[in-house]
Amino acid sequence: MENNTILLVEDNPDDEALTLRAFRKNNITNEVVVARDGVEALDYLFGTGVYADRDVTLLPPVVILDLKLPKVDGLEVLRRLRAAPHTRLLPVVILTSSNEERDRLQGYGLGANSYVRKPVDFSEFLDAARQLGLYWLLLNQRPPTLPRN
Repeated sequence: MENNTILLVEDNPDDEALTLRAFRKNNITNEVVVARDGVEALDYLFGTGVYADRDVTLLPPVVILDLKLPKVDGLEVLRRLRAAPHTRLLPVVILTSSNEERDRLQGYGLGANSYVRKPVDFSEFLDAARQLGLYWLLLNQRPPTLPRN
């Protein structure tokens, strides 16, 4: 059984609303779980905290991850995902306003599958959301499910 729920990790309510609106406008109808900080994202993916009862074998097809997050930043979230066997291959797209070369290098170095800078213009953001959805939800072949160790 596959999980088609997208995990959006975004602490900015405006960017969250913009992303969800862009998905709707592009007919991306997948359920979206929003984690508003790095701890909540890790709890969701590892079945801890408020998500202790969640079936962690049902991983999202993609995690859309902001970098600048409270509690645990996006790069640390990515580091922990890549360190765990059952989330090591989970597709992670960094969607951030950061254009820092250091952030891109660290993100890719830690195993991000893609790095997308958030467009400021809404029509460009719509197009970016459409392309992300088309690729990660329709074209991309998911990695095989790995056992949880």
